[in-house]
Amino acid sequence: MADVRGPILSRGLNTAIAEPVRRNPSCVVLSPLRPRLFWPVAFAAVVTVGVAGAALPALAQTQQKFPSKPIRLVVAFTAGGSTDTIARMIGQKMSESWGQSVVVDNRGGAGGTLAASAVAKAAPDGHTLLLPGGNFVINPVLQPNLPYDPFKDFAGVTQLGFGTQVLSVAPALGVKSVEDLIALAKAQPGKIIFGSPPVGAGTHLNGARFNLAAGIRVVTVAFKGGQEALIQTLGGRTHYAISGLAVALPFIKDGKLLALAVTTPQRSPVLPEVPTLAETLPEFRRSETSIGLLAPAKTPPPILNQISKEVARILDLPAIKEQLQGIGIVPVPTTPEEYDKIFRAQIEILSKLVRDAGLRPK
Repeated sequence: MADVRGPILSRGLNTAIAEPVRRNPSCVVLSPLRPRLFWPVAFAAVVTVGVAGAALPALAQTQQKFPSKPIRLVVAFTAGGSTDTIARMIGQKMSESWGQSVVVDNRGGAGGTLAASAVAKAAPDGHTLLLPGGNFVINPVLQPNLPYDPFKDFAGVTQLGFGTQVLSVAPALGVKSVEDLIALAKAQPGKIIFGSPPVGAGTHLNGARFNLAAGIRVVTVAFKGGQEALIQTLGGRTHYAISGLAVALPFIKDGKLLALAVTTPQRSPVLPEVPTLAETLPEFRRSETSIGLLAPAKTPPPILNQISKEVARILDLPAIKEQLQGIGIVPVPTTPEEYDKIFRAQIEILSKLVRDAGLRPK
């Protein structure tokens, strides 16, 4: 891969974009003038999407109070998953609309605390946003010594929607249905391995709920991300995984994975032949964690509202709707006030799941 950092930075790239590059030397920056996509192998990537602010009329720029500089969208996952894909979709459209670059800053690891901590410490001016995972709402229970306070250090911006997750196995395992998997696990208690993302991620929580509803005792092995967990199932080192549809779909279509069920209340239009988990286990209820945007606490309400309305506009675009459906995302945008109540309520609700599933703080 060619080193693109030098020539791009030499063109006078804004220091707000250059700083993440300095912190992460292995990252890749994409120039708006050269819209090619490179996927970094490092665990952190910073991607610039957008158009030059100079394309806007000068008068509009002087009247526009926000944004006044590039926006940093911090994602609590490594590049390549559905959450990262959503960030890039929204970032591109925001940039086109506002005439400012949007930097997608992938900070996976530590159960999402690296990303959340970075945003909690950022200036409350709307130029730094957090796209967390489901672990954000459960970390206060699993990790009592967090470097931030989820109630005091963040403000809701908007809910983005709910993701479709799929329970899958490698064909070599020899199971053809959810019933088969449950029977196998009950015949070998404590020997079947569930490949999971970090403890507290949405897919991990749905895995815990599936195990409880099925009445099976398995070994849960957590990996850094959903993609890593799925690779272990593909290689036969774990027996099953629950992952985002966007990550699993290519392997399902290639026949390398067998989809047994989806976690959503209704079947996915992308995989209409695959049943829901509730069809086999009526008592199964997916973990009600949604995808959303957060900002540092004390971000002015007018800015929160401006971002929320822009995201709602983007999610309503036909092309975006089609892309989201393709990765199993159901868009459900909200106001900042609504999402602020949602993510706080989710923290309280999931505390019970932690106790019921036997999870313990690290």
